[in-house]
Amino acid sequence: MPRTVDDVVIGTLDLPARVDEALAVQALAFGLGADEVAVRRQIVLRHMTYPGARAFGATTADGRLVGFVYGMPNDRAHWWSTVVEPYLRAQGRDDWLDNSFVITELHVHPRYQNRGIGRALITTITDTAGEPRSILSAIDTDSPARGLYHSLGYVDLARQVLFPSAPKPYAVMGAPLPLRRRGPVGP
Repeated sequence: MPRTVDDVVIGTLDLPARVDEALAVQALAFGLGADEVAVRRQIVLRHMTYPGARAFGATTADGRLVGFVYGMPNDRAHWWSTVVEPYLRAQGRDDWLDNSFVITELHVHPRYQNRGIGRALITTITDTAGEPRSILSAIDTDSPARGLYHSLGYVDLARQVLFPSAPKPYAVMGAPLPLRRRGPVGP
């Protein structure tokens, strides 16, 4: 069932059909250039072919996409898992790579941030997960995104994780499902 948050509807998203709109939101929210968007376009389209991959979007009354989330059941053979696994293993937490749902991307247009839309997107997608827990990575700084994840019950599993070609280190975070529901989540 679609949810409404601050006059924005949260519902399933045909991400392959709306990939360019979604990446325009990500480019604004994450500060990406055209070359990076082109690379990510191919990654998103490939990810959406994986078993269990799904996406949800936040759309305005006129149908404009202002936020999205997508993810999938984790697979240790996927690139992301191969990068984070040594960091998790060093912390004794590599078991989080098994039986977890990965939040691959979550982005909200800057003009729509701080309205509960990101919270609604992530809780909606994790509510549909069959796995008992969720994992994700976020830039390892004190940011509103990490504050949101902490408020939902995510904890740091590994910090200072370096991804190839990423200019800043990341934190890998995990939470049991269902996520904590604190703060505004809409009706």
